[in-house]
Amino acid sequence: MKCLHLDILEVCGTLKKYHLKLYEIQPPLKVPANVDLIDKLFNTVYTQMDVCCIERNDFLEKQMSYTPIPYSEILMNEKSAIIISGIAGIGKTWLLRKCLLDWSNNLIWKNVALVFYLECRRLNQHQNVSNVNELLSVFYYDVINNFNIGNHTALFLVDGLDEFKYLNELLNPSVCCKYPIANAIAEIQKYKHEVAGRVYAIDQYQSISKEHSDKLSIQIMGFNENEINNFVESNVKEEKKEVIKATLKKPPIAKAMASVPFYLSSMCTIISDSKNIYTNSFLTITDLYANIFLYFLQKHVINNNKLLYEIMEENFNEKCLLNICKIAYELFVENNVIFSKEEIQNFISDFDKYNLFGIIEKIETNLGCHYQFVHLTIMEFCASVYAYYCFNRLSESISLLGSDDYNLFYECFYESQSSFTDEIVLIIDKQKLWRIKIGDGKTSYETSCDYYFINHYIKSGRMLSSQSVFKYVLSDDEKKLLIQCSTYVHSVDFYCIIKLD
Repeated sequence: MKCLHLDILEVCGTLKKYHLKLYEIQPPLKVPANVDLIDKLFNTVYTQMDVCCIERNDFLEKQMSYTPIPYSEILMNEKSAIIISGIAGIGKTWLLRKCLLDWSNNLIWKNVALVFYLECRRLNQHQNVSNVNELLSVFYYDVINNFNIGNHTALFLVDGLDEFKYLNELLNPSVCCKYPIANAIAEIQKYKHEVAGRVYAIDQYQSISKEHSDKLSIQIMGFNENEINNFVESNVKEEKKEVIKATLKKPPIAKAMASVPFYLSSMCTIISDSKNIYTNSFLTITDLYANIFLYFLQKHVINNNKLLYEIMEENFNEKCLLNICKIAYELFVENNVIFSKEEIQNFISDFDKYNLFGIIEKIETNLGCHYQFVHLTIMEFCASVYAYYCFNRLSESISLLGSDDYNLFYECFYESQSSFTDEIVLIIDKQKLWRIKIGDGKTSYETSCDYYFINHYIKSGRMLSSQSVFKYVLSDDEKKLLIQCSTYVHSVDFYCIIKLD
């Protein structure tokens, strides 16, 4: 028994050194005992999640109504299972890595002998691994070296469940599984574990994660208003602070997404480095993504501050940009967010001619090197650009719309900040029955999309076919939308009694 005890102490010490060497160099976790920024974030970001999935639009609607749970309350009380959800860039990975480093520095989980961190994007490359021991022999061979963890308290941190290729097999264990890796991830539930991912994936995962009586489900909601201001004060040069604060308060999307660390940091950096940023630069989600992508392109690929149309005037730059977007699209549709140089060359044979690093990064690990986009949001944006460029069938899709489904078009029209061009008018007139619905579950973002479209529609001299109201209490924006539509519509149907001033 004494020999066994010495063995576990040695393995534990080696494992902590391994984590510190691998992750401690990455800011803002360089000094785990003094992480003011990350502590402030995680002191104010959590809400207990008892019900269903909250998607992006719902996040924009509900982000100010959450109940904060302190970081210490979550982690100092050692739960058997913690399920963490949140939208892209909100801080899920940083939270798991903070936990990892705090344990490695003996700050938390002092009764846990072994903690292992696993990224689903890397697990995808090992589909034939069938159990936990095999999993550890792949990712922690130098540390574990065939050590049996079965007699010791172990905790697994699983990051990026939404990126797991075999999520469907994990969710449906009764189905004959062609991919043993799903069995290995299922086995992790027998140990203490934390699983993090985007909301839709975690919502599905909840259905197979019910056996732990002390399980805690939380959703990360980001910075509150005070922490946004603190971030700006601490990280932005003096002459840009007021411009940034004004930008983050005016457009609804900028104000909402500033609570997300990735977007807040990106917006602050872009505005600080630019001489031509105005307060409407982040009016829509598309504006936000496009500005972030352009910044990465300017700083890391093209190496100048030209605007996008100036960059695209050069054939080489245009081909480089489309190549980036093609790589993103081809790999994203396969849920392949980690890839080899050979996989890139399957799509772009002359890959070496282009300086794509800065948007695509090379990662060196003990299992060799691989490539990935610097952030999944960047990959998603590039993929959508390529899809739009190559498969633009908006006119065709609108003509096939059901009479009750216009949200996609309204959102696209709003995001593009379009007007009624000749091309748009042709699309509009193909579908005669344009209508508006107001009901429970409609977010303020969706209402903004509707209102933007209706303004242009009415100004063009056209009338809506109908308007329907399925809600007792209307927000100010919904009242504004109702009034705007009411004199330019053939019929209005009220399914609830409402009161208007």
